[in-house]
Amino acid sequence: MDSPDVIEQLRALGERFDALADRTRRLAEENRSLRQQQEQLAGERSQLLAKNEQARSRVEAMIARLKSLEQHT
Repeated sequence: MDSPDVIEQLRALGERFDALADRTRRLAEENRSLRQQQEQLAGERSQLLAKNEQARSRVEAMIARLKSLEQHT
C-alpha cells in the first residue's frame, strides 16, 4: 500500500466532505429564508384579500343606495 496515495485520497475526501457540509449549511439557510418569505407573503395575501372583500362590500352597498335613490325619484 502506497502511503502518500492513501493520504492524498483522505485529504481529497475531507475536502469533498467540507464542501458538502458547507453547501448543506447554505441550502438550510436559503430554505429558512424562503420559508420566512413564504409566511410573509401569505400574511400579505390574507390582508389583501380582506381589503378586497371590504372594498367589494362597500361598492355593493353604494350600488344598493344608488338603486334605492333611483327608485325614489
